[in-house]
Amino acid sequence: MKTFNIRNATSNDMAEVVALITELAVFENEPDAVEVSEANLIEHGFGSSPKFSCWVAERDKQIIGMALCYPRYSTWKGPTFHLEDLIVTKEERGKGVGKALYSTFIEHAHQQGVRRIEWVVLDWNTHAVDFYKNSGAEVLSDWRTVQMDKQAIQHYIERNEDI
Repeated sequence: MKTFNIRNATSNDMAEVVALITELAVFENEPDAVEVSEANLIEHGFGSSPKFSCWVAERDKQIIGMALCYPRYSTWKGPTFHLEDLIVTKEERGKGVGKALYSTFIEHAHQQGVRRIEWVVLDWNTHAVDFYKNSGAEVLSDWRTVQMDKQAIQHYIERNEDI
């Protein structure tokens, strides 16, 4: 029997969402990588032009998980959604919370009529990889994630000012 509920996050939830994001960063061996703050999430998610959607899982008025996604556009498919993070507290894993958040995200995408949803998963997180494969998702091995952090962006601009 499900003893938790999934709901749309509110700005009042963002302190707990930051805590979950930090827990995920620790799990992914990047404990010092989180730069986003509660204020950033409130501004970016609940201001005049929201940049993301977020759902929280709640048990006894305690947030035990969250999923955060944002819209993207594919030149091949049209509107898509990217699932940025799905995290459940360590104590609550294996109790259906993650699946419920995942299902909420997929239902949201379906209701919005997008043609694709996507996300990234670390190759060493075999539990998550297996979960996604078993859900019908295809885990691509031939694509690589490419990123530039703020410093790399600045360095690139400085090196290419004549462009």
